[in-house]
Amino acid sequence: MAIPTNPDVLVCGAGCAGLGAALASARHGAKTLLIERAPFAGGIITTVGLPFFDGIARKKDGVIVTHGIPVELLTRMGVCGPFDHAIHPHNPVIHSTERFKIVVDRMLQAEPNLHFLFHTFAADVVRNGDSIAEVIVANKGGLQRIRPKTVIDATGDGDIAARAEVPLDDTGKYMPLSLHFRIGNVVNHPDLRKNCRTALMTAYQAGKLKNYYGPGIMFMFAPDEIYIHATRVNAKAADPEELTRAEIEGREEAWNMFEIWKKQVPGFENAYYVASGPYIGIRESRRIVGQYVLNEHDIKEEKQFPDAIATGCWYLDLHPSYPTSGTANAPAGTLAGLDGFQPNHYDIPYRSLLPQKAANLLVAGRCHSATRLAASSTRVTATAMAMGQAAGVAAALATELHTSVQELDGRKVREVLDRQHMGPYSGPA
Repeated sequence: MAIPTNPDVLVCGAGCAGLGAALASARHGAKTLLIERAPFAGGIITTVGLPFFDGIARKKDGVIVTHGIPVELLTRMGVCGPFDHAIHPHNPVIHSTERFKIVVDRMLQAEPNLHFLFHTFAADVVRNGDSIAEVIVANKGGLQRIRPKTVIDATGDGDIAARAEVPLDDTGKYMPLSLHFRIGNVVNHPDLRKNCRTALMTAYQAGKLKNYYGPGIMFMFAPDEIYIHATRVNAKAADPEELTRAEIEGREEAWNMFEIWKKQVPGFENAYYVASGPYIGIRESRRIVGQYVLNEHDIKEEKQFPDAIATGCWYLDLHPSYPTSGTANAPAGTLAGLDGFQPNHYDIPYRSLLPQKAANLLVAGRCHSATRLAASSTRVTATAMAMGQAAGVAAALATELHTSVQELDGRKVREVLDRQHMGPYSGPA
């Protein structure tokens, strides 16, 4: 089957946001092309190995506030039912990222309006005035020119927005990257986490570790296998040399942690290193300056927007660049900026998906228009999916109405989402 070079909608990136965007666009009738650099979809869930659906439900009572594709995915994974009102815990996990790949493959293949390509990278754009006329993609077939009516940037790093030279917010400060990894044949006992933390703290103070956090140690895939959040690598992820260094440093630090625990912590005597994620996890890089910049005051005040197209509920989760567990090495005055505020739930407006100076471009996921602190909440998996499905509906609706996504009234997008039971949460507080 030939690659559709003139799709209604081109979605760049098949992570959480891109997956939501492509499915929503195709289901709404738009001829959609989805491209992804990895050999599978799922983004941070599959390329990094993070199995959490953060942002799907409120922390205080587990009430689901992010409906639509996130709930559909969890239902297909057997975590909840399609009509469940609440879910516990509030950030549920899937227990097989490999099965998740298969589930997502089947969902993408089931859509007749959707064509998708893995191992395909959006390399550049060609502008014609205020519009993106072409996106140049690279894959085994060489360089190809795609001429879509609308482009959705779901790359996470805002790669398309950057190539299109729209205004970006770059403070020069970035949350650290984390390589997630798994260790097998570990014997659990009550002091395991405490002993792991003490061993990392000692190694850091002796100069044998560059950085760490937590560690978050979870027996979620098997009773004798741990999944670990612990590495912190400071880097600018949008810089190719920095990203290369970060991948190398992340692998080195993860292996270092494994060897430290195997030598020092009871329960690791016969442990073995299972694997790390194929990609290091990126929390923050580029963000667009959109038609509206969502800020932390909007989140804390739970501001309502008439063009709300998604709901967020994750806390203000700004990871620092230094250890915060078991050390006294945080720079003076820095902890105050981490905040940690836990909202009930809040609106995300359509205008925050709309970049300035680009008539046919939408963004979804952590590169949407938000302040650095606000984005520390909106960046998580289920919230990114919700923004993606809204962007997909908007792009398809713009095609149907023969207009641009910039001219499209966000309230119309919300109306369609509400009719499909995918709109922002509007239930009791």
